[in-house]
Amino acid sequence: MSAADTSRHPWPDLLGRVGQVASSGATEDEIRQLEERLGSGLPPSYRAFLHVANGWRGGTLRATGEVGWVRDLDEYLAAMGSEDDEYAMTSASDEDYFVYGDDQDTVFYRPEYLPDMLLIGEFDDGVYLLNPHITTQEGEWEAWYFAPWLPGAQRFRSFWDLMNDVFERRQS
Repeated sequence: MSAADTSRHPWPDLLGRVGQVASSGATEDEIRQLEERLGSGLPPSYRAFLHVANGWRGGTLRATGEVGWVRDLDEYLAAMGSEDDEYAMTSASDEDYFVYGDDQDTVFYRPEYLPDMLLIGEFDDGVYLLNPHITTQEGEWEAWYFAPWLPGAQRFRSFWDLMNDVFERRQS
């Protein structure tokens, strides 16, 4: 991991500050194998995280060998975005969708993205997902927390933003 990655995404500082117990980091070979298996590179903040912690003990975030596309790992979740789902939500307009932070209404999301999302972890009956359909200029993928008790999906501009939100909530 380069110094630029460490300064942009200071995972050791964040994990240490919140006392999060993590497994040891993934090797570059393990990360490359994951990218080859997926047929896609990973977003920078998630890739940097994997160098520091190859998942979290207790299963909140999966290790590289357990990460995969929703369509391959969770048939039920993948079907939620299909045309065959009679309960599927309508896809949100750009005006409603591209709102992040406190002004976001979680009911506005795009269920059609679900099958193509990367399933990276679980927490409190929900899942952590990375969305390759929405990327920043820096190559970050949008991150979601999606749970049955949440009306829609809580969305973040990146994995880094999602994890900062998670850690802030745990400290409150």
